[in-house]
Amino acid sequence: MAKEDYYDLLGVSRDASADALKKAYRKLAMKYHPDRNPGDKEAEYKFKEINEAYDVLHDDQRRAAYDRYGHAAFEQGGVGGMGGFDFGAGFSDIFDEMFGEILGGGRRRSRNEGGAQRGADLRYDMEISLEEAFSGITKKITIQSAVACEACHGTGATPGTSPVECPTCKGRGRVRVQQGFFTVEHTCPACHGVGRIIKNPCKECGGQGRVHKQKTLAVEIPAGVEDGMRIRLSGEGTAGIRGGHAGDLYVILNVEPHKIFQRDGANLYCRIPISMTEAALGGVVEVSTIDGDSAKVTIEAGTQSGHRSCLKRKGMSVLHSASRGDLYVEVMVKTPTRLTERQKELLAEFAVEAEKNKDEGEGFFSRVKDALGGHK
Repeated sequence: MAKEDYYDLLGVSRDASADALKKAYRKLAMKYHPDRNPGDKEAEYKFKEINEAYDVLHDDQRRAAYDRYGHAAFEQGGVGGMGGFDFGAGFSDIFDEMFGEILGGGRRRSRNEGGAQRGADLRYDMEISLEEAFSGITKKITIQSAVACEACHGTGATPGTSPVECPTCKGRGRVRVQQGFFTVEHTCPACHGVGRIIKNPCKECGGQGRVHKQKTLAVEIPAGVEDGMRIRLSGEGTAGIRGGHAGDLYVILNVEPHKIFQRDGANLYCRIPISMTEAALGGVVEVSTIDGDSAKVTIEAGTQSGHRSCLKRKGMSVLHSASRGDLYVEVMVKTPTRLTERQKELLAEFAVEAEKNKDEGEGFFSRVKDALGGHK
């Protein structure tokens, strides 16, 4: 059976760049890797084919020979034959990425430098009021976290001693095992992926380089923050292992619902009740604003329930800005429910007159307003 052209196997043109070759190979290798296709002989054979193709084409000299002579350049004991390709330096970066994704749950594993490992990030959920979100505030929080051990200064070793390089993995934290035609990388069993071995662990931290303590932090919340926003406090997460960098602390803001205002971005919305006479004759009402002040809203004569007025720059603060949003005030006309006999007579009289004239007389309605008195 004739061998398939190497360029066709990788799905690239004959003038493909080295980066294009690597990208195409990596995609196919991930697709046909035996770990992802257990028991699939066809995928296993395909995996061997694409590795053979890349083994030849990623090397400039081999590629030149292949371009000139084709498969004949590597027959009769030539390099790159099926099952005899080299998983050397040309493949190391790609397999680091491949096995990092296959074995690491979608995240590439990083090498340990000097046995240090970065600490984990932490999350803290903070409740704030709408007023605090408007004005900004500084709040203190207390968290339980791992901090660097003071006795060993985070090294994990007894003071006066130092960790030594792991002889099994030579400080890499990982070891490679050849399994047939491909290489599998595992966490070093001797140092558990750290790359260093502590012969004399610190008694205070047990060799971890960190201890658990409670700490209090001040969190600056700027004006204009919104629900769900997060504030990152760099280096305030869990301390790293054996001198590694500390993780970060993420403060997630939860803005509590307000009794009066509803928020949409920088704008605020509220409803105010007005009497039937105020809606018919007009007037001025006062509304509270988010900054603790008040503002006047003019009610035009004949205002209908649901009418909305806009108070410019009376809304929320805009994050990292001196500007403010607007406040929208919606009126709700209240219908009186407890009327005296005289008030009922006046409203009945008004109904008759309105039907005749198709227009409410202001002078007549003034009498109704006076009659309603406290039953607006």
